[in-house]
This record gives sequence, C-alpha cells and structure tokens, in this order.
Amino acid sequence: MTAIGKTSDIIDAVETIRVQANGIEFEVDTQGDGENLILCLHGWPEHSITWRFQMSHFADLGYRVWAPNLRGYGNTDAPIGMKNYQMEILMEDVASIIEASGSKEVVILSHDWGALIAWHFAMRYPDSIKRLVICNVPHPGPFIKSMKTLEQWLRSWYVLFFQLPWIPEFLTRNFQVGNMIRTGAAHRRNYPDEVVKLYDENGSRQTTRTAMFNYYRALLRGGGLYRQWRQGFPVIEIPTLMLWGEKDIALSMRSTLGTKEYVSNLTLRYFKGISHHVQQDAPEEVNQMIEAFLNDQDVPEYLNIKND
Repeated sequence: MTAIGKTSDIIDAVETIRVQANGIEFEVDTQGDGENLILCLHGWPEHSITWRFQMSHFADLGYRVWAPNLRGYGNTDAPIGMKNYQMEILMEDVASIIEASGSKEVVILSHDWGALIAWHFAMRYPDSIKRLVICNVPHPGPFIKSMKTLEQWLRSWYVLFFQLPWIPEFLTRNFQVGNMIRTGAAHRRNYPDEVVKLYDENGSRQTTRTAMFNYYRALLRGGGLYRQWRQGFPVIEIPTLMLWGEKDIALSMRSTLGTKEYVSNLTLRYFKGISHHVQQDAPEEVNQMIEAFLNDQDVPEYLNIKND
C-alpha cells in the first residue's frame, strides 16, 4: 500500500508512531504524557487528523492522547478480505492498542464508525475503560429501532449500496473525501487545504477504499450486527457523554431517542446547526463539554453558533 502523508507532517506538536497490536501495525498520532490515556477512534471515511482540535487541548490538561488510524486507514495495515473487518476483530484492535499503551486509565473518544466500535467495546469490555465519549453515532439498540422508519432507511441507503462487490470502489475512484466533508461543514474555516488534501489522499487508494467498504460489508453481509444483536445489548454502566450535531444528513435525531434505556449514566447534548463532524465543526464547545465531563462537572448546554 502506497504511503501517504501523516498528521505530524501538518501539526508539529503531534508525533506519529507505529504500534503493533492484534497482529497488525497501526499508525498512531500521539501527543502529551501521563498515565491516563484518551484513545480517539475516527470515523468513515476519515483519518486520525479528525482529532486535531482535541489532541492538543487534552494533552495540555495532562492526558496522553492517542489517535490511531484504524485498520485500512492512513498508513495502518489494511488486511485483505471482509472477514478482517468484523466487529469482533475491530474490538480486539482497541483492546490490543490499550494494552500496548500501558495506560492506567482509559477514556475512549469516538466518532462515526469509531463510535460504533466504541459502543460495542463498552458493552463487551466494560472493565477496560473509565469513561466513554460518543460523537454522532447512535447506540445500536435505538438505531435498530429507528430503522423501522422510512426516514432512516432513506438516510441509510448508502449502507446497502456498499454491500455490492467492486462497484462502490469503481464509482468512488475519483471521489474527494475532504472536499465532501468541508462542503457539508457549518464552519469551513476549520478544514484547511492541507487537511482536506490528506483526507483525499487517504481515500484515493483502491486498497484503502476496499478496506473502508469492508467495515460496512462485514457488519451486514458478514453478519456482524446480527451476531452482536444475538448476544444482547447489556446496559452500559460506564459514564457516557453523547454529542450530536443536528445537521447530520446520514443519521436522524430519532435514532438517539431511547439511549437512556441502554446507558445508565448518560449525558446527551445536541448541537444546532452543526454537521455530522461535530468535533471538527464546533471544536471549542466540544472540548469544553468533554473537559467538564471528565472533571465530574455539569456539562454545559450548547449555544447555537451561526454558520460561516
């Protein structure tokens, strides 16, 4: 797989390292020191640079922050075959990265597909993390219920399209991921050209695109979601903060309803006028809320900010 640029090429304060975990090698952006880790899990079809606003903030507060490129992303290994992207394996990746970090306590900060992994990880490995932060992905329980509505089916059409072999890869061969993210953002100034370029490079390789689509294929066609549903969704006791940009075009707010049935200690905040990429679109407000949450303080309500 052809190497692409790194976050550390753009942000001097970030160091990019290689970490062996679960039988493959991960590219991990790191910043800060300390025995308490914030592990940042990015979404589809993104890159670890999505956490650029959070890494420095929480490193300055004394945390060690790791933002890996998930398997198949950035310069992390991309094993061939849908079977290598099953939810069980993705959770093992997280567990192995945590073990490799040698941290005393772990907070998972997650978005989109990273958040879907984080939800399941919190249910299956509850003793491994201290707190959980979820950005713009519903808990699988309420999400499955939301799929009973036509609204969510219309929003989720692409998931079914991604199940097809090779056609999604072919049709997206010239797709510019970074421009898509910036175009749909509330605050486009938060996405400088060098960040957009890195997103585009990340999605430009056929091997990478196939790996990205295999997350969805393994979840549905590979039976991952069904297997997790059969195991049941035990109530998450870990303190959880859920942040939601209301202008999410893929996931309806309805899919967040009922989350408290599955999370006993939940704080939920909505962001009016903010896109799916909430941590990049409203970074100062997101960081303020997460900081309060980590310090056992009242998490502030979000005030609507005008778009660019």
